[in-house]
Amino acid sequence: MILGKKQLKQLTFASLPFADAASKGLPLGQLLRLSLFQVSVGMASVLLLGTLNRVMIVELSVSATIVALMIALPVLAAPFRTILGFRSDTYRSALGWKRVPYLWFGSLWQMGGLAIMPFSLIVLGGDQYLGPTWAGEVLAAMAFIMTGVGLHMTQTAGLALASDRADDETRPRVVALLYVMLLLGMGISSIIVGWLLRDFSDLRLIRVVQSCAIATLVLNLIALWKQEKLRPMTPEERAAPRPSFQSAWRRLMANSQIGRLMAVVATGSFGFSMQDVLLEPYGGEILGLSVATTTLLTAMWAAGALAGFGLAARWLAQGMDVFRMAARGLLIGVGAFSAVIFANPLGSDALFFAGACTIGLGNGLFSVSTLTAAMGMPSEGLAGRGLTLGAWGAAQASAAGLATVVGGTLRDVVSHWAGSGSAGQGLATPAIGYTFVYHIEIAFLFITLMLLGPLVRTKILGATRDEGAAKIGLADFPT
Repeated sequence: MILGKKQLKQLTFASLPFADAASKGLPLGQLLRLSLFQVSVGMASVLLLGTLNRVMIVELSVSATIVALMIALPVLAAPFRTILGFRSDTYRSALGWKRVPYLWFGSLWQMGGLAIMPFSLIVLGGDQYLGPTWAGEVLAAMAFIMTGVGLHMTQTAGLALASDRADDETRPRVVALLYVMLLLGMGISSIIVGWLLRDFSDLRLIRVVQSCAIATLVLNLIALWKQEKLRPMTPEERAAPRPSFQSAWRRLMANSQIGRLMAVVATGSFGFSMQDVLLEPYGGEILGLSVATTTLLTAMWAAGALAGFGLAARWLAQGMDVFRMAARGLLIGVGAFSAVIFANPLGSDALFFAGACTIGLGNGLFSVSTLTAAMGMPSEGLAGRGLTLGAWGAAQASAAGLATVVGGTLRDVVSHWAGSGSAGQGLATPAIGYTFVYHIEIAFLFITLMLLGPLVRTKILGATRDEGAAKIGLADFPT
């Protein structure tokens, strides 16, 4: 039988991944276009957490402590995502838009930070002829803060807009598609940026980062174009009192089970995130890998996270307890950091890349599991489960930002102490600062396992699951 043009088009769209995420209110074409904001977020994440920290430490000879502080600035701004999401829920403009203003201004902040970033980093590296000596630190801090604020504002408003437009049946799968687009954006961007920086120079760094700034604005403009309908509000509607964020937050934190879950999220995220500022410099300084090669580490991490996504979907469909799955992620992380530590004495680049990949796998499983638990928490008396997910994001991001600073500082302090001969000649090696941090991370993962035990016993989430849960799998995850 020969298919007509209409039938062929329907068959093509039906065979696409996440084709069942489309709905009447959000057709597949508009959904794929909207998901482009996640690509820009993934690209910015690669630059902030991967490529630029290695460039600053190895090529520009900036102290790891300063680099860790710079990278922590946008991550520490992430807890405000809860407030940003709450404000976009209750925002009242004359045009009736709620999400588009946050998407637009987030895009401007993100682009502006990337636009000035390469010049700031070059000055920070010591290539300065005029101005005060602290200009490099101030300019770099401004660039990282602008990029981080824009990134979090864009992602929060974009996810909320996608959730608004999807119906109840397809909303979980829509958000799952956005999660996958984030990982794909990180993986693809890391490969492209690494290839462009294979012959490093200051001028090439400027061109690459500013090209990313332009790409950010273009992608986000395409993503938000005609995605939210105009709903003009009357003066009375705009003048009506808004809900109180503080009262909703107090009711949320009154739940002791949520408090323990947030402690698990914080300690586990701390354990997984201390290496964020050190993994690529470790590959460059200790293993002698090039900028282009170490940039691929982000792609390896994203591949591991995608593999974790698939494993978690399978295990959740089989009815596995989410906290036992989180424990598996923590144990995988212990093995991953062990592989990274042994890559140096064994001289194995393959073991190093395998460790980076399994760090993503373990971190992905842990994050997905704790996020599932947060989504299953009771939300009576609250505006919705968005506030619970905001609390999860606040705990995760705050711990990640603090871990970044502590990891970079410990590397510098231990390296200086061991290099002076105070620890003996056997430990006076460049790798000792890095491996000390990796051992601390393993210790934090074991602490998280101890905190996780009571949650496994109390069974916060019920054993009953609706029939659609197996089909949805991980589709409920917002980020």
